[in-house]
Amino acid sequence: MYDEEPRPGNTGRAVGDSAREMEILASSRICIEGVDPEIDGGRFAAKCVAGRPFTVRADIFGEGHDSVRAALLWWRQGAQEVHEAPMRFLENDRWEGSFTPPENALYRYTLIAWRDDFLTWRKDTSKKVAAALNVDVETEIGHRLVAASRDHAPEGEGRAALESVVHATNHGSTEERLDILMNEDTLVLMTRAGRRYCLTRFDRDLAVFADREAAAFSAWYELFPRSAAPGLRHGTFRDVIDRLPYVRDLGFDVLYFTPIHPIGRSNRKGRNNTLTPGPDDVGSPYAIGSDEGGHTAIHPELGGIEDFDALVEAARGHGLEIALDIALNASPDHPWIKEHPDWFEWRPDGSIAYAENPPKKYEDIVNFRYYLEDGSPNAPYWEAVRDMFLYWADHGVLCFRVDNPHTKPFPFWEWVIDEVRAKHPGAVFLSEAFTRPKMMKRLAKLGYNQSYSYFTWRNTKAELTEYLTELTSEECRHYMRPNFFVNTPDINPYFLQTSGRAGHRIRLALAATLAGNYGVYSGYEICEATPIPGKEEYLDSEKYEIRDWDFDREGHIKDDIRLLNGIRRKHAAMRDFTNLEFFDAHDGAVLYYGRFDPATENYLLFHVLLDPHAGREFAFDLPLWRFGLPDEASLEVQDAIHGNHFTWHGKEHRLTLDPETRPYAIWRLIPPGGARD
Repeated sequence: MYDEEPRPGNTGRAVGDSAREMEILASSRICIEGVDPEIDGGRFAAKCVAGRPFTVRADIFGEGHDSVRAALLWWRQGAQEVHEAPMRFLENDRWEGSFTPPENALYRYTLIAWRDDFLTWRKDTSKKVAAALNVDVETEIGHRLVAASRDHAPEGEGRAALESVVHATNHGSTEERLDILMNEDTLVLMTRAGRRYCLTRFDRDLAVFADREAAAFSAWYELFPRSAAPGLRHGTFRDVIDRLPYVRDLGFDVLYFTPIHPIGRSNRKGRNNTLTPGPDDVGSPYAIGSDEGGHTAIHPELGGIEDFDALVEAARGHGLEIALDIALNASPDHPWIKEHPDWFEWRPDGSIAYAENPPKKYEDIVNFRYYLEDGSPNAPYWEAVRDMFLYWADHGVLCFRVDNPHTKPFPFWEWVIDEVRAKHPGAVFLSEAFTRPKMMKRLAKLGYNQSYSYFTWRNTKAELTEYLTELTSEECRHYMRPNFFVNTPDINPYFLQTSGRAGHRIRLALAATLAGNYGVYSGYEICEATPIPGKEEYLDSEKYEIRDWDFDREGHIKDDIRLLNGIRRKHAAMRDFTNLEFFDAHDGAVLYYGRFDPATENYLLFHVLLDPHAGREFAFDLPLWRFGLPDEASLEVQDAIHGNHFTWHGKEHRLTLDPETRPYAIWRLIPPGGARD
């Protein structure tokens, strides 16, 4: 709420001292614009991965035809040392530079550009020499440019080298002097140590957060810990420990739990979300809080904090991280309601406000209060949530899937994530926000490392191509990393309900090979898709009851999961989400794409059949042009699934995919001179 009447902001150039304004304008003679990435004018940080190059592009130019040079300045937030990386000209005044942040931390960067008068002189003088013109004066100009650079250079090796050139060109014939001034060694020296005329700095410093790799490349497996025991006994963390070899054998990196906290009894939901639970119904784990504790407590039937710590340590021994589902929901029995009633929303009649999405009402969940009546933040509650994240981080959890973050205020999340990241820069926040595109992107901008996406509902060739092109080529590629979950406890997609084993293999192949991050909810590997009729929900949902799964039942796709996760780990091209490139398979039911990493000479092609009910024979073009090869050239290929090598001759080829045998194919291309293994 406003404390005063709104008033106009200050916009445009200030009217003041004309001479001072002239000085300010003149100091920015070189234009630096169109910087990419520059998220909302520098309001938010871009994202990259520590140890991988971070690339910046910009339009940089001056008036006329004089030569310019540019550099990228970067430094770790809070550090005094500033590093400089040269930028290279691309085309049409577009420049590119990069640096590799060494650590998981926040970095700053900006751009500088300047007139290179020596390079301009060199180009113009070369033309005059070629035209057999007299260049006596031009030679003296070149000499003076080197001398001016010497006079402005700091003491050191560069100044000494410049002095040597000045001394060598003080005397002698024009030809002798020009030979020295025009040679490559002098050009290299002047590029490195020459005077920077009209040095211009971009008008703001930008930010990029360098994540650890798990934020950009990971495979998640979701399970309900209470279903980890054999039979229908309530599972424990010790039972989950017994499941760790299975999860790791499938090739996953992250084992993600639904909420592990005490569950309220008031208004508890029964099986299939009924409002009439039986005495033995376990309730929804998203109705958090009871007499046994709240968001930092553990459901007593799962075990204690010592058991949880043992699980985290055991998972680490198997190469797995534990991820927790953080749901800012409270059951009517949550201890905070009595301890901190001002942390909750209350109705005029004195009753507590339940969560609603009219006409739906969630009687087992009540709403937290994020702002006070005067519009100020409910600071003690914000701090309690921050401390809750830090509590679990102190117990070895750095991956957090956050339930419905789009229903909480954006400033709240930005503050909480910044606070957690200040102590644990490796924390990974996954946003479970199936909502409007701009809201999803805002959450990613303000700090979420990964985001659920619309992949779940993109099934056709056109839909997938359009959506993936947006994610990998538009501005959001700099800050939004999708996590392609094929299913969730809340979402049993219609495609999976009607497509059987073939459909599960298709969606698995797409998720695992299109995205850097992807995930499956337990049961997917046995193609469990029994729905509530007419809904994208599971019948007998594990959200409301314990399930005993037979993970060896006939028709499972565990071999596909192992295979695809193995290919993901083996090939460097799979680690960069933005290197995706679509090609044309001449059939609307086949998606054809590549993941290319020239730095490691790792080139993969994928064909995925999108129709789970019928096979296709189709034509496709081998992208020989990507290797500078003519249409009639040959290329060595390895079948990435079976391992055999062979040669494809020419551009045009045919392939058959059958949903019953294998609805996808993966090829490794080996260009001329490339390594076979």
